[in-house]
Amino acid sequence: MTTWNLNGTKHHVLICNGSSCMRKGGEEATQAIRNKVTELNLDEAVHTTRTRCNGRCKDAPVAIVYPSGDWYKQVTENVAHRIVEEHLAGGCSIKESLIYEYDQQGFVSPENSDSIEGIDKVKSNV
Repeated sequence: MTTWNLNGTKHHVLICNGSSCMRKGGEEATQAIRNKVTELNLDEAVHTTRTRCNGRCKDAPVAIVYPSGDWYKQVTENVAHRIVEEHLAGGCSIKESLIYEYDQQGFVSPENSDSIEGIDKVKSNV
């Protein structure tokens, strides 16, 4: 197993490789992100991790960028390249592909999002 020294890393991209994401192009999304990071010489600034299910199967494949806390849906090769070029290298999120973004209140769906709301994690006893 490799143990990476992440000092100086500016972004961490979590790429879902759960079964739904893999059926919908998760491997291609993973490779597209990693290849574009290498192509743009961002390897020292960007660390990528394959994950198991992130709980947004209907939005598959999903990629999550930290420290901004942006969750991306339906990550095709084109969207993957845009995430690297525009978000990681350029500092601007891809609004039309966002499921969630992080603000002072926690994760919120952007206005005009067409993603499904999903099931509440905590049920109210009222």
